[in-house]
Amino acid sequence: TLTLGMTIGRFEYSIDKEESKRGTTIMYEDFKSGFICIAGLANAGKSTLTNALVGEKVSIVSWRPQTTRNKLLGIINGDGYQMVLIDTPGIHKVRNHLGQYMMQAVENSLKDVDGVVYVIDAAKGMQKEDYEFLEKNASKVPVVVALNKEDCVTRETMFESLEKLNKIAGLKAIVPISAKKEDNLEPLKAELVALLPDGVPMYPEDMYTESSMRFMATEIIREKALYLLDKEVPYGIGVYINKFEEREGQPIIDIDADIICEKQSHKAIVIGKGGEMLKQIATKARHDLEEMTGEKVFLTLYVRVKNEWRDDDRIMKELGYDLKALKKD
Repeated sequence: TLTLGMTIGRFEYSIDKEESKRGTTIMYEDFKSGFICIAGLANAGKSTLTNALVGEKVSIVSWRPQTTRNKLLGIINGDGYQMVLIDTPGIHKVRNHLGQYMMQAVENSLKDVDGVVYVIDAAKGMQKEDYEFLEKNASKVPVVVALNKEDCVTRETMFESLEKLNKIAGLKAIVPISAKKEDNLEPLKAELVALLPDGVPMYPEDMYTESSMRFMATEIIREKALYLLDKEVPYGIGVYINKFEEREGQPIIDIDADIICEKQSHKAIVIGKGGEMLKQIATKARHDLEEMTGEKVFLTLYVRVKNEWRDDDRIMKELGYDLKALKKD
């Protein structure tokens, strides 16, 4: 029962005083809501799983490990529940300030969640870091393990992983899945819904992510750069949106963005011969942006060099990776 002036989650429910006198109430019977953190090693398939569960693209996907840098929120609205998924960066060895930011994002995401789905690449099998995470956290928060890429392994390999996982105390469930093929996701979802406490919706039912259009534009451009550049350029790619504006009275969005790289030699690779690579990045990004916004997009990309920006806290903050603020959370 909600009363006048009560604020729950992200909604403020206001009831007219006259209606309040007549005993008007808002009821949520048998409704569950809560937060589930998606964690795992780099390139285990966390972002693919997030997108598959939500049914919309909320997190960029790449074969490269450490693609996700911020914690991203995806929202699932089901029959009698609302589940907010927090997709986190892949767990990896820290080599620079950006790596510190990513691991801090993982640590922060584990605070005050109702459960964790830990994604393991079944094709690679259990890694030392998987054991360490599960042993450390299974007793602190409910953990469901998703053995991903089941379609890429033999039954014998899958059985070995299941046997090892069954020896870890405290796990709520182990569910073999294929996030890419969307196989066996309903049983996984059922296990996660069971972890949610009774509650009320925290977001509107037609909302599938908390991320802004501006942020999603940044991620889509970065995704296309990572995909097209393949192994030619390391992980030192960042994106900064200079302009994101909708033309007045027209269904057209103008976006100007900088692709940031760490070395002059990388700049030449990102631009490509005759500007061909940059054109391909812009074309693919524009396609996804138009699909996301439902409007015509004019996208202009520039390439700029910021030497060793992944160890420069000021530049990282400009690009949306504020390590100091994250440590305070």
